[in-house]
Amino acid sequence: MSSVTDIQGMATGLQQSVDAAMKRLQDQAKSADPAPENVQEFEQDVRKKALNIPSLATDIGVLTKDVSRLNVMSQLGKNDPVDFYKVKVTTAGEVTLGRVGDEGVRFQLMDKSGTIIADSDPGQGKAYDAFQKMQGGTQPLDRGDYTVRISRDKSVPQTEQRNYAFQLRMGTYSKDYDTIARQPKEGDRPFDPPSYLAMLNGGSATGGTAAGNSLASILLAGSGGRGSLFNGLF
Repeated sequence: MSSVTDIQGMATGLQQSVDAAMKRLQDQAKSADPAPENVQEFEQDVRKKALNIPSLATDIGVLTKDVSRLNVMSQLGKNDPVDFYKVKVTTAGEVTLGRVGDEGVRFQLMDKSGTIIADSDPGQGKAYDAFQKMQGGTQPLDRGDYTVRISRDKSVPQTEQRNYAFQLRMGTYSKDYDTIARQPKEGDRPFDPPSYLAMLNGGSATGGTAAGNSLASILLAGSGGRGSLFNGLF
């Protein structure tokens, strides 16, 4: 029988492995889309819901032309089939998508009705064309609510973990919103409140000002004057 010390050691090792994977994403993003000077940066560190359905998607914030950039860093754990993220677009415009991470991660963007607008699968015709336009910053989006669906390519087994990060913006930006979306804890219930509610109920962090790439510093929670994403939104 494993001792408490053995179990604690396994948990520590697992966390170190997760942190190492996140660090690799951090290094990949250092040279991607550097931020303008004097950008306000906000951050939330949350756990995804135990039940993977669009209605329980992780909220990554509001996308406003020439104001906000939204950054997400997470992973598809072993036997975790899909992640969902919701975003509200407040101004119509051309959206730019940036992506880093492991190979074999599929990106899809859906509108409020669930229609797939963009898809990284080359076999998806017009949806793939729209995905390519997103990467080039020329895909128009109307105002409204959207959902990002992250899954594995068909060739990737469900048992293989995949680390990923993506970034959405419209034009330039003055506010950078980072989301670190971690795996649910064992025993989490699907409708448990997200961890950022504790921040809203008395967190002392405030928005800061910094230059440089936000994805590159996404793991630096609580340092350098970084604040809560939701302090910046509300």
